[in-house]
Amino acid sequence: IFEAVVGVDSAISGYAGGTVAFPTYELVNTETTGHAETVLVYYNPQVISYKELINVFFSSHDPTTRDRQGPDRGSSYRSILFYNTPQEKEIAEQSLQRFSTSGQFKNPIVTEVKQLNDFYRAEGYHQDYIEHNPGNPYVQGVSIPRFELFKKTYKGKLK
Repeated sequence: IFEAVVGVDSAISGYAGGTVAFPTYELVNTETTGHAETVLVYYNPQVISYKELINVFFSSHDPTTRDRQGPDRGSSYRSILFYNTPQEKEIAEQSLQRFSTSGQFKNPIVTEVKQLNDFYRAEGYHQDYIEHNPGNPYVQGVSIPRFELFKKTYKGKLK
């Protein structure tokens, strides 16, 4: 989703938020690493702001389900928002508060806000997964419908 947004240079699938160095997908799925499946976004701050990226984040997943995204369950699928600087932390916390009180979501938001200490790039087959696996049942049943819904909301900011 992020790579489709104007101002985003790239989005890399990976793992962050845990305690194990250099985790693999299989290890993360054991729920013993503390890592979440994440996306590291490289962007041009002259074109899109961190705050706007947070808006994309909240518009592209369900931040109200604990340890779950769609059919995927477990702590590695939790909603987590990372920051790098004190300024980003403040923006993230303000955005979380704004979305929590907006009435946009029926249930309370459970998104964590956490400093990004380490990011581990996921295996190659996880990168650009939708593009490389368009016929996959998960992609067709979950990923593509989610992206189509996202495009309706963000059509003016897409590449």
